[in-house]
Amino acid sequence: MSTFDLEKLITQKFEEEEFQDCYLVEVKGPNAGKLEVFIESDSEMTFKKCQRISRYLEGHIDEAKWLGEKYTLEVSSPGVGNPLKLKRQYKKNIGRKLEVKTVDNEKFEGILTTVNENEIAIEGKVRKKVGKKKVTEEVTTTIEFENIKTAKVKVSFK
Repeated sequence: MSTFDLEKLITQKFEEEEFQDCYLVEVKGPNAGKLEVFIESDSEMTFKKCQRISRYLEGHIDEAKWLGEKYTLEVSSPGVGNPLKLKRQYKKNIGRKLEVKTVDNEKFEGILTTVNENEIAIEGKVRKKVGKKKVTEEVTTTIEFENIKTAKVKVSFK
């Protein structure tokens, strides 16, 4: 069994009614007997969904003896601290604060307001010098997906 086979298995699982709003974000490994599968959902990604997908994959991995007798399989959502990788993840995070770094090493922070096929828009505050004063302005910045190096959801505990 290869990573490609694993991705096909996951895609098949997502055809079931309970998992139709789920999608694969990333597969890491297997490295040193550890396989990590990151999945996301357009609705709530619950522990129970992760658990059922994990058991499903475990059965197929064990049957094919792909990872041998001893291995660790972790199925989870990527979590807030991980960068967004798919356009579908951006749509789920409209209204949340993002930190975006571009391929030109520019950094933008603000509320994600719009996501379309080619770009995102974030609203944030920018300090500008006007004469001898510094003024804070609310600006909307549009960033094309091809120019995004990383984008992370910023969590505020205020």
